[in-house]
Amino acid sequence: MSEPAPDPRLQSLINQLRPGAVRIVKVTGFDGADVLVQLIGAGGEEAEIGRVPGHEASMRRVESPSELFEVGQEIKAEEIGRRREGELHLSARACEIPVLRSFLLSLERGQVVTGTVAEVHNFGVFVHIDGEPNGLCTGFIREPDLTWGWISHPSEAVEAGQRITAEVIIAETRSGQVTLSLKALHEDPLIRFADQVGHVLTGPIIKIVPFGVFVQLARDVVGSLHLSDLTDQAVETPEQLVDEGELITVKVAEVDLQRHRVRLGAAGEADGT
Repeated sequence: MSEPAPDPRLQSLINQLRPGAVRIVKVTGFDGADVLVQLIGAGGEEAEIGRVPGHEASMRRVESPSELFEVGQEIKAEEIGRRREGELHLSARACEIPVLRSFLLSLERGQVVTGTVAEVHNFGVFVHIDGEPNGLCTGFIREPDLTWGWISHPSEAVEAGQRITAEVIIAETRSGQVTLSLKALHEDPLIRFADQVGHVLTGPIIKIVPFGVFVQLARDVVGSLHLSDLTDQAVETPEQLVDEGELITVKVAEVDLQRHRVRLGAAGEADGT
């Protein structure tokens, strides 16, 4: 069975975050938090007008961009697009630390890297990637990219100090961060599970939510069963019918590889309903 097609929304986001061309610009003034600049051509001649939005001025937090730059100063900035009738927008922060930019540009999507877990939070994991500039922490793994299995907190997947191997999703020069994935190095378990559609299985309820329950069907495979499929009775919450840990028999109604979801139905549900 073939693997699911790449998510076009993710690919679009990655394309937007790819590093742009680096230009030399001269600071001409300030517009609130933004830095007004003029591009300098290859021969030193001044060219079109551009703008560095306030959030793209620096990785440091300052009250005013005038703390960072002076009028007439020449700086390097990365092209990030055009706004407002073709005005060129640039990022100075993407070029702020040359050694960091060089490191980020050396990484490619799909590349496998090693590193050490630095911090574990409820929203994800920070990683020191081998070879990154001293004093920086460049790697980050979102909770959904830690494992194919069901976890309630990233600490169930990794711990601080642990050595890991991960795949690069994207290295962003503007944020100075490398988004990584642990689960990308392992096959999606739903690929092999997809042939279970129509089968009746029994598993424990691992989570109860207002609209239904989640059932563990196999290792790293969890399906959702809607409240309406739990009973024909008029009940407001699943807790009135079942408990976490309770075994339940269900029918696999659908395996959605693109969304990585398994939809379940009542065990006695007829095909096609």
